[in-house]
Amino acid sequence: MPKNLIVGYGNADRQDDGVAWHVLCSIAEKLGLDVPDHPEDGFFPEGRETDLWFVLQLAPEMSEDFAHYERICFVDAHTGNIAEEIQLQAVDESPASSAFTHHFTPAACMALTRTIFQAEPEARLLSVRGYHFKFSRELSPEAAALVKQAVDILWQWIEQAKRAAEDE
Repeated sequence: MPKNLIVGYGNADRQDDGVAWHVLCSIAEKLGLDVPDHPEDGFFPEGRETDLWFVLQLAPEMSEDFAHYERICFVDAHTGNIAEEIQLQAVDESPASSAFTHHFTPAACMALTRTIFQAEPEARLLSVRGYHFKFSRELSPEAAALVKQAVDILWQWIEQAKRAAEDE
């Protein structure tokens, strides 16, 4: 069973909303993986120790894939509704309601994973502050400055999983 899945989501064509794409590219480099040229080429789960996956948005059918992992970290941009520029937090599995019917949250995904597939991966959400959401694939200087810190946090998360597996 693959151990870790990092799921980045957001619109890479909307500047900082695509920060997860940039974070995943940096993680792929650290893992020695090929980095796709464009977000639409994506990262897809391939059964590695740590898989990467980039999508525009989360969808209910992804819950079946999530059931095959021990640990999942979602990566997304936030718009300042979180006090910290970068925050790693546990995903509360209670489905959150949304004013937008097309928006599916990590919590809702994990609730489906638990309910339908009887799987309970440990889930985290890494939120990275976005500042500008114009039509561009380049991050704002403010968000770009946060990528390395976000990658360091994810790398610690990956290393922690390795240490935990060695202790078992």
